[in-house]
Amino acid sequence: MRVAGIQLDTVWENPEASMARARPWIAAAKAAGARLCVLPEMFACGFSMDTAKNGEPMGGPSATFLKEQARETGMWICGSVPERAGDEPRPYNTLVVCSPDGVEHRYRKIHPFTFAGEHQHYAAGDSYLTVEIEGVRCTFFICYDLRFADEFWATAQATDCYVVVANWPARRRHHWTALGLARAIENQAYVVAVNRCGVGGELEYSGDSRVVDPWGELVATAAGQETMIVAEVDAGVVAEARVRFPVIGDRR
Repeated sequence: MRVAGIQLDTVWENPEASMARARPWIAAAKAAGARLCVLPEMFACGFSMDTAKNGEPMGGPSATFLKEQARETGMWICGSVPERAGDEPRPYNTLVVCSPDGVEHRYRKIHPFTFAGEHQHYAAGDSYLTVEIEGVRCTFFICYDLRFADEFWATAQATDCYVVVANWPARRRHHWTALGLARAIENQAYVVAVNRCGVGGELEYSGDSRVVDPWGELVATAAGQETMIVAEVDAGVVAEARVRFPVIGDRR
């Protein structure tokens, strides 16, 4: 399966402008033959704590944009949005995964980033999401989740490819790159890690989006500008790696 990661320079707290910026990149992903197109965390508004302004209902503008783009392009598309649900007054940082035929899947960020006060403004999710896309079992996580290896271990046997969307700041860029490599190597799976770039609020984001294969090799990388990365992910490569070097099978 061909995957495209859109390293977007999200327009701070301006969903309409961010969506307009994303559209040509989504079209480019389709032209490149991608079957899954990945947008960053909070792709429409940035990592804002102003949930009164940016929080959306289920099926709000950001999720609707993803669903419409998936239908129009015939690709699977995902990105995270600040979405309210049920009786919880705080929205969830929700990764919405849309299929071309209109099916929606949701992963709610399990680990709010307390260092930035995310836990005060966003509720925490409590379940994993794995979706088979074109024969590849994809498990989805958001940003700070990358630091929690046990969550990746817990889903490893049912996963060929981890998709991690982020707003990971430049000041900790080496954590981002090192942890992405580690999660791929220790779980013998692909990691598709898509970060934003540019400036959001008071923070600078260095991008550094990448695709890592099950052996820890970099398949595609980006630097600091708005761009797209494209790579093939193959469930057969994962299966072969786990047979040849049985780390997963040796876990106790």
